[in-house]
Amino acid sequence: MSKLYFSYATMNAGKSTLLLQAAYNYQERGMRVVMLIAAFDDRAGQGRIASRIGLESEAIPFRAEDDLHGLIERLNGDGSGEIACVFVDEAQFLGEDQVWQLARVADRLGIPVMAYGLRTDLQGKLFPGSMALLAIADE
Repeated sequence: MSKLYFSYATMNAGKSTLLLQAAYNYQERGMRVVMLIAAFDDRAGQGRIASRIGLESEAIPFRAEDDLHGLIERLNGDGSGEIACVFVDEAQFLGEDQVWQLARVADRLGIPVMAYGLRTDLQGKLFPGSMALLAIADE
């Protein structure tokens, strides 16, 4: 059974670097990955994940209203090969519904989901996506 993982840390802790390294490890073995990032996060350019040390990769931008389970299900059946893992950068910007959708990706489609993000804002308040991930994620 696949799991939904949430890895959180402070800003500048290297979360995007870890995500890109983990994705590379899958790809190096010929495995297909899907990388997601919030559509409004365009610091590295629209639909790109980048780290401060220069690593970067294309990602699929998602909006608050997007059905992520449906997206992954469509991509998994598009003839490009089975998806081995889904990676989400800036996961604090997920909606609660989207976190449940990602949990279904792990549970029903059997695809592990690795979400990386901040736990709290600068005032110590949980982001809605992080709150849902802390409640729902398997690890």
